[in-house]
Amino acid sequence: MRRIAALLLTILTAAPGAAAQWVHRGALESIEQRGQPVRLGYERAAVELHWLESGIVRVRVEAGPIEPLESFARAPTTWPGVQPTVDGLSIRTDGIGVDVRDDGRLVFRRAGGEPFLVEDARSTARRADGRVSKAWFRMPADEQFFGLGEKSGPVDRRGSAFAMWNTDAYYYGSGTDPLYQSIPFFVAIRGGRAYGVFLDAPERSFFDFGRTERDAFSFGAHSSRLDYYVIDGPTPKDVIRRYTALTGRIALPPKWALGYQQCRYSYYPDRRVREIAKRFRDEKIPCDVIWLDIDYMDGFRCFTWDKGKFPNPKGLIASLRADGFATVVMIDPGIKAEEGYFVYDQGVAGDHFVKKPDGSIYTGRVWPGQCAFPDFHRAETREWWGGLYADLLDLGVAGVWNDMNEPSVFDGPEGTMPLDVVHRVRGEPVDHAYAHNTYGMQMVRATHDGIARLRPDKRPFVLTRAAYAGSQRWAAGWTGDNRSYWEHLEQSVPMVVNWSISGHAFTGPDVGGFTGSPSPELLVRWTQVGALLPLFRNHTSKNTRDQEPWVHGEPYTSANRKAIELRYRLLPYLYSLFRECAETGVPIARLPLLDYPEWTGSTKPWYQSQFLLGDALFVSPVTRIGETRWPVSPPPDTWYDFDTGARCVSTGGRLTVDAPLDRIPIFARAGSVIPMQSVVQHVGEAPDGPLVLRCYPGPKRAFPFYEDDGDGYAYRDGAYRLTALTATFDGDDAVVRVESIDGTWGARPGPVRVEVWGVDDRPKGVTVRGTPVRDWRYDDARGCVIVDADGLDTSFEVRVSGAR
Repeated sequence: MRRIAALLLTILTAAPGAAAQWVHRGALESIEQRGQPVRLGYERAAVELHWLESGIVRVRVEAGPIEPLESFARAPTTWPGVQPTVDGLSIRTDGIGVDVRDDGRLVFRRAGGEPFLVEDARSTARRADGRVSKAWFRMPADEQFFGLGEKSGPVDRRGSAFAMWNTDAYYYGSGTDPLYQSIPFFVAIRGGRAYGVFLDAPERSFFDFGRTERDAFSFGAHSSRLDYYVIDGPTPKDVIRRYTALTGRIALPPKWALGYQQCRYSYYPDRRVREIAKRFRDEKIPCDVIWLDIDYMDGFRCFTWDKGKFPNPKGLIASLRADGFATVVMIDPGIKAEEGYFVYDQGVAGDHFVKKPDGSIYTGRVWPGQCAFPDFHRAETREWWGGLYADLLDLGVAGVWNDMNEPSVFDGPEGTMPLDVVHRVRGEPVDHAYAHNTYGMQMVRATHDGIARLRPDKRPFVLTRAAYAGSQRWAAGWTGDNRSYWEHLEQSVPMVVNWSISGHAFTGPDVGGFTGSPSPELLVRWTQVGALLPLFRNHTSKNTRDQEPWVHGEPYTSANRKAIELRYRLLPYLYSLFRECAETGVPIARLPLLDYPEWTGSTKPWYQSQFLLGDALFVSPVTRIGETRWPVSPPPDTWYDFDTGARCVSTGGRLTVDAPLDRIPIFARAGSVIPMQSVVQHVGEAPDGPLVLRCYPGPKRAFPFYEDDGDGYAYRDGAYRLTALTATFDGDDAVVRVESIDGTWGARPGPVRVEVWGVDDRPKGVTVRGTPVRDWRYDDARGCVIVDADGLDTSFEVRVSGAR
């Protein structure tokens, strides 16, 4: 049995540092190659190098023989493999190469020979008791580090240290660590070139980027082995593409999940839910989802309803659906240990709960009282759990929220299960120290796969609080129980973009903050940020004031409405970004360095909350109280103010723009085309205006505009439409091209309006498909030419003569 039975709490809380007694691997004794992998024999350890492809090498370090080891994180991908060439102490491929120095240290090189990752003199080691392993690397002075999931603090991880141990971090602050998720992957950027490291360690792990030592970074795990992947770029996007090929990418979500979502702990009884829904429609504030927290349940028993509060849940959900609302409900892992409660009885009969070392069912206190916990690492338990959703889906529930799945246990050591609790992984018993960080991941896997089996014609929507690397394949995430402070608004973007770099791209914060009550201004500014992040959900706790967009009256209601309407106007652009992310892993909301890796100014403290939405929109949200003039620093490029159309040629420096209460500073990149629509109250409502193509001519960069039915899987059989949109200059003419690329989606396209921005003077004329047209308009105030054209079922060109 795989256990860390001795020194349980000591091992968990120990911070391995300079005082630890380390046993280093010693001198190199042999290099052996029999195809793949390449094995390096040291005095006190073995190292194995295995190339999945030329840009990814897996490194395994063990004190004894290296046995086959499966991964929770890796997606079921078939890799081509690469046959390395060994020449003395040099190992070469077409991509990453490894040199072994005379002292046994490893140097990872790019194809051209450039070293990018170098072990320091300590290389790797095990603690003397064999329970912790660690690796050290040199850290150049100009290297920056990003990722590690949802961690709080500065966007650049340099100078900080972190632990990976999923923790119910209620009321966390900017320096709280660990938090809810463990994503042991980072991207390093230096001189515009990038590499990544993924430490595949489900046990507690740790990272130190120069907090302990100025010239070295290190990582390790509470394990006798190290198993990590070195991933080359050379660009940051290349690293993320490879990492998400390794661990999986988000699935294309149902389109309604991109809309605005309203939640609180808790909406009840059913008449209150109806009041909230009606108020949204009366106020003409778009909304797609209403969430039900745990008070909808009977005594917090999962998969039940409180018939006093919700006497007719099917009728309520049907009524909401008829008015354009999807319903999402919470399900926790804690199952009330009560005979006669059908879920508990089935769990006992099916041997589905985690156990104590003596074989009895482990119980701990959560919301319902003493609870048993499903052993989600068992395939049989995941199958059983997934089937429990049948009744909820029959009632019309559209999505599921898995909370408390770190797992959180109120009376457990450090708020979770004891480390000797027994789980079963592929039939083998393991302790909780090994299974802890992947418990929530396996829960959402069970939830997602169960919903997919029960509703094979619908795309599942699952939200999780806890996760491990690879969880993005099954669930979206949010940044947990944040607070209604300006500091937490400012933390929202760094947390989301670093989490997105780490593969979990469908994420967002609780808009307005979960604990406490935001001021009217804070709620507006947070709504503006949330409107441009992947997950857009307003959520608050019990014993707080109402937090819906209208609660503070004017002018705040209108400012919140305007931000939410912008979200819906951008849905064609956003949905295309989600599709790109599902295909490539490239994040939706992203750190500017992903597109401008040589621009180091993007991580300075006053720019922490700036981000790119796709590669076309630069966003600099207002995150300080009382500000109506706001410093922004667009990346070095040509940009256009999204509201006014004013051109800005940025060198990466700082400038100040107007930012009244109802405005969020946004800039569009030259060369971009941004598809937009008229405002709808929910995604199921047809826009009453044309599809608008906002065009900002510049260097050619085609935008892949994607359309499909918004749910289901017909797109996998070609039922989609993919259109390339470009806006360039040809001499003094602005040229917009709409080119059909792929897909057989049969939906009839509607009218299209082409807007060409950045035109300072009235142009000489406009042609569509080479034919002059007369019914175009010129907006002198915004420098914009407006042309009505055909639908997107055919390709066409719009040319504005004398646009510059």
